[in-house]
Amino acid sequence: MVAPVLAERFLADDAATATLGAELAAELMPGDLVLLEGDLGAGKTALARAIIRSLAGDLALEVPSPSFALVQPYDTPRGAVLHADLYRLSDPCEVDELGLLDNPAAIVLVEWAKHSPEIVTAATLVVALSMPPGGDGRRVTLTR
Repeated sequence: MVAPVLAERFLADDAATATLGAELAAELMPGDLVLLEGDLGAGKTALARAIIRSLAGDLALEVPSPSFALVQPYDTPRGAVLHADLYRLSDPCEVDELGLLDNPAAIVLVEWAKHSPEIVTAATLVVALSMPPGGDGRRVTLTR
């Protein structure tokens, strides 16, 4: 079954990505699990940074990539936020050790979720980013 498209848009630059991140952050609720999909370099981490900075109310907040730590936690005025990157998981069972589903009130952002069917099934929003021909800007599609 194909998920219904909620919105599609073109992000011309980093400022457009930050704007989308702020818009998404304003709509996210405790317990939301957001999948950030796209190839390497598609802008998943940049969008996650914009969302987290907006949720934290701090546009200068340092938001490192979770590529090596696998999960970066944040305590924000909107509650707990977890930013995960599952790219390096070798077995879907390893996701249990990360505790992504342990706090039902946390907002969870996950890159490379296809490495864990359990996480894909739990998603409340999917944000797919892609690079158009020529590589300028990004296309984004939101589905549930």
